[in-house]
Amino acid sequence: MPIHLGAAWYPEHWPEERWQVDLDLMRAAGLTVVRIGEFAWADLEPVEGQFDLGWLVRATEMAHASGLSVVVGTPTAAPPAWLTAAYPEVLAIDGSGARAQHGKRCHFDVTSPLYRAFCARVAERMALALGHAPGVIGWQIDNEYNRLTYSPQAATAFRLWLQEQFVDEQGRPSLARLNRAWSTSYWSERYTDWAQIPLPAEDNHNPGLVLSFRRFMTHAYREYQRAQVQAIRAHADPSHWITSNFMGFFDGFDHYPICEDLDLACWDHYIGTGNLDLDRAAASHDLTRGFKRRNFWVMETQPGCVNWAPINNVLNRGEARTMAWNGIGHGADAVLYWQWRPAPGGQEQYHGSLLGPDGRPRPFYREVGELAADLQLVGPLLDGTTVSAPVAVLHSYDDRWAIDHQRHHRGFDPLAHLLHYHRPIARRSIATDIVSTRADLVGRGYRLVVGAPIHIVDESIAAELAAYVREGGHLVLSARSGFKDYNNALPPQRQPALLQDLAGVQVEEYYAVLDTVKVDLSLGGATATGEAHTWAEWLVPGRATQVLARYGSGNGWLDGQPAVTMHQAGRGRVYYVGAWLADDLQDRLLAWIIAQAGVEPVLDKLPVGVRASRRGDVHILLNGGREAATVTLPWPGKDALRPDRAASDQIDLGPYGVAVVTNDQADQYQTGQRTSDE
Repeated sequence: MPIHLGAAWYPEHWPEERWQVDLDLMRAAGLTVVRIGEFAWADLEPVEGQFDLGWLVRATEMAHASGLSVVVGTPTAAPPAWLTAAYPEVLAIDGSGARAQHGKRCHFDVTSPLYRAFCARVAERMALALGHAPGVIGWQIDNEYNRLTYSPQAATAFRLWLQEQFVDEQGRPSLARLNRAWSTSYWSERYTDWAQIPLPAEDNHNPGLVLSFRRFMTHAYREYQRAQVQAIRAHADPSHWITSNFMGFFDGFDHYPICEDLDLACWDHYIGTGNLDLDRAAASHDLTRGFKRRNFWVMETQPGCVNWAPINNVLNRGEARTMAWNGIGHGADAVLYWQWRPAPGGQEQYHGSLLGPDGRPRPFYREVGELAADLQLVGPLLDGTTVSAPVAVLHSYDDRWAIDHQRHHRGFDPLAHLLHYHRPIARRSIATDIVSTRADLVGRGYRLVVGAPIHIVDESIAAELAAYVREGGHLVLSARSGFKDYNNALPPQRQPALLQDLAGVQVEEYYAVLDTVKVDLSLGGATATGEAHTWAEWLVPGRATQVLARYGSGNGWLDGQPAVTMHQAGRGRVYYVGAWLADDLQDRLLAWIIAQAGVEPVLDKLPVGVRASRRGDVHILLNGGREAATVTLPWPGKDALRPDRAASDQIDLGPYGVAVVTNDQADQYQTGQRTSDE
């Protein structure tokens, strides 16, 4: 698959005689793909049951004739007024009981069977019209799923779903099982009828109920999506892929089961206020690649600025090009800008675009042209290449929901905690997969796996982790690992419960830290003193477990107690990090563990702010800052973006500079050192 560059195009906003002008400008900028249709339901079905797809077919044909591929979006994120007026039950109800109003988007009730039927029907009509149209390569279902609903029909569906989850030995629905799993004797919650179970619309509900509801909402979105996927697959060319566009680490639903029914994962990369953080963006790219464990698309990204942030600053000159290449380096096979041209009205008038409201190119249009020129030069080198990662960071929506519901310390943001472990790896330019805690790990080539934390642990998770470690893998477990069982209940063992034997440690007590605690780190003879904050656990190591860090004096309970341990298990090791270490200490610890695991960066000894990624035999170098930098390679490389320059071991990067470096002999060099015969 070639690396695509494109934009979201809304031909329904403009007279048809304007369309060819737009398409010509797209080709002049070097675009290769457009996404169309995803908010056009009112134009596709202006009256219930009366469809007008002719204009969409013509727009698709014109795009194809102009040399552009087409991604067709189903318009179901924004139902037309006739639908919401005639059938108000399709609108979502929030936790206060208020029904959503027409005029927004994603305001539908995902549990509504009636709404799903309307969505499947419009998706089917689109597939019948465009399923074999020249130029169409794929389909996007809906747009940025995000809303929960607390409607009566959601409550009914939730209770039916619970009856499938909690069953007795004969497979019959069992309230007794549910009551035991949720400890409903607490506060006299015990249910004697399924109809008594509420939706957790208020705060401080039972943790088991809350987690079950979030799992149910994932099920509801999967069923909603599946109805449209099936409608499209029944009529579209089998070569067409189907996707939906996600919002990075947004946790409104569990993305892993949602992606099981999709061919391709996509996300929408926006910065909002501020500037590009290469490592933070890398985490979202690694996450999206991990949904399907394959390359992905950036289906939307900002052309200069957004309109919804506190301060909607325009990205610096050259910054968006670096932003795009960062995605490509992490496995993106396409980058599409939102949007091509702003509509005269609507809620996003101030959002950046490639054209202005007058239909003429804005300054950012030129930068897109420069990126297109890059891809024309080096696209063939990247075609078919993938990212190979020696590290996996485990991620779980269940864990995030459970911790968010009971943080115990208001500062314990589960996503921030995960990124606290990902960032020291990313800043060393080490390729990393972010995958589900339920992903298979054995035989994947991971030298290091990080669980930060693996909060909810059941037998299957514990077994896979044990198999991985005993085969020689290195596993990091962070604080709060093994704290809950599958139903978000406390297990009968001390934390980390099912992982105790594997980790060679148990938690005597845990502490929400009011200020900071001192930590003394000792790694292979090198020592360092620093601090921990937010969370600290008093660890009790087994006899064969080595202590790597202890708490300093000043806390009382924690004074001198183990904070970080290492345990040999089979041919591998488990590191348990019982405290939220300050950044400097965290970086030092992760650097040591990375070395112990034998993990090599893509390139090392890079200047500050420079990152390297690798796809196949191609190295991508990025300068994330405004100051020029020079990279010294361990081998002579040639920058394919500057074909007039000879191969060299010195690569100069200007502010926000990019280099795409090739060298057939790169694998003959060990990272960070020359070969002995040099």
